[in-house]
Amino acid sequence: MANLSKTIQQQIQGIPEDTSFGYGELTIPAQQYPSAAKVLERLQQKGLIRKLSKGIFYKPKTTVFGEKRPGEEQVLKPYLYREGQRIAYITGTYLYNQMGLTTQVPAVIQIASRERRIFVNRGTVHATAVKSYVDVTEDNYQLLGLLDALKDLKDIPDVYMQAAIGIIIDQIQQLTESKLKEIVGYALKYPPRVRALLGAVLSSIGKGAIAKALKESLNPLTVFKLGINDKLLPSAAEWNIQ
Repeated sequence: MANLSKTIQQQIQGIPEDTSFGYGELTIPAQQYPSAAKVLERLQQKGLIRKLSKGIFYKPKTTVFGEKRPGEEQVLKPYLYREGQRIAYITGTYLYNQMGLTTQVPAVIQIASRERRIFVNRGTVHATAVKSYVDVTEDNYQLLGLLDALKDLKDIPDVYMQAAIGIIIDQIQQLTESKLKEIVGYALKYPPRVRALLGAVLSSIGKGAIAKALKESLNPLTVFKLGINDKLLPSAAEWNIQ
C-alpha cells in the first residue's frame, strides 16, 4: 500500500491544477483500483485533490476569488477516453465557439463518437451524443472538428460567413501536407457539401491537386446552395457552391 500511495502521489504531482483525471490517467493495474480508491480518499481528506464525480478527481486551484472548479471540457474529458485511448470529441456549437465561429454558448454540449453514445448530466454540465463519421483518435479529432464546422457552416448560430471562412482557411493552411491528405480521406466519409467546401478551400489555397479525390466523389450536376460566392470563397463556383 505504501508503494502504491507513493506512486499515485508522484503521478498526481505531475497533473496540472484544474485538470480532471481518473484511474486511467494514473496508469495503475485494474486489480489495484480498490486499494487506489483508499489512497485517493485519504488525499481528498487532506485537501490535495477533490472529487468531481464518481471515479473522477482534480487538483484544486485557488484564485483570489477562492477555489476554482474545472470547466466544462475538464468535466467531460473522462468521457472522451476509454482505457487511455480517445474515442470521442466535443463538437457542435461549443466547439464552434472555441474556434471563433460564433459567440453563442450552448446549454447542451455535443459529443461525437463512432463506437458509443455518450450522455452527460453532471451539475451544470449537460452533453448529448452525436455520431462521428469515422473512428475517433487522438491524432484525428481536430481534423474531424474542422470537417464538422464545414458540415454545419450554414447553420452555425449567428455565424458571420466571411469571418468564419477566413478562420477555417487559416486553420487548414496550417496543416502539413500529410494532414491535408488525411483530412481529404476523412472528408470522403462526410456529406457531399462538406467535400465540396473542403475542395473549394483547398483549391483557393493552391492545394487543388490534393482535392482531386473530392472532386471525383461529387456529382458534377449537384449544386450546393450555401450562400457562399467567389468573393467569400475563391473557387466556390468551380465546386458548384452558391
